[in-house]
Amino acid sequence: MSAHGYEAQAPQAPALPSHRGAATLAVLLNRINHLLLVISMVGMIVTALVLSYSVVMRYFFKVATDWQDEAAVFMLVGATFFCAAYVQSFRGHIGIEALAGLLSPAVNRVRLILVDVLSFLFCAFFSWKSWTLFHEALVEGQTTSSTLAPPLWIPYSLMAFGMTLLSVQILVQLIGRITEKE
Repeated sequence: MSAHGYEAQAPQAPALPSHRGAATLAVLLNRINHLLLVISMVGMIVTALVLSYSVVMRYFFKVATDWQDEAAVFMLVGATFFCAAYVQSFRGHIGIEALAGLLSPAVNRVRLILVDVLSFLFCAFFSWKSWTLFHEALVEGQTTSSTLAPPLWIPYSLMAFGMTLLSVQILVQLIGRITEKE
């Protein structure tokens, strides 16, 4: 047993909804989420290497590495948004469960559906706005203000894609919750 009272275990696959179409989509999402999780892990390692390289080059050799900040931020944006749907598939995002014990099962079910609906609406709006930012950056050729000036469509596309996957993940879970047998 660990110091925190639980054993670290690899997570099992998320539960599939009973709705046939939602279950099929959930299986596809699980595969995409796993691939993006691996890509994000590699991205985090590369980010750590880039930032370590930057520190060494600046401290020991007094060499400017203006590219490393933006490369690291872009990779961190990708890792963050690419993993959001994976975390949601296990319902791993922060939730307040203090009310769950006080409410009847029927009222709690309505509360959970309401939370999923509101989460979906927020994430769908965020996703739509992210795609509009991506489109504007691509069409207008927007870049960062640094000397390297990488195009802004790169982080906006990572954000938009990740939020779209998160929205679909929440929708699949919402359909599963609504169609589940009591």
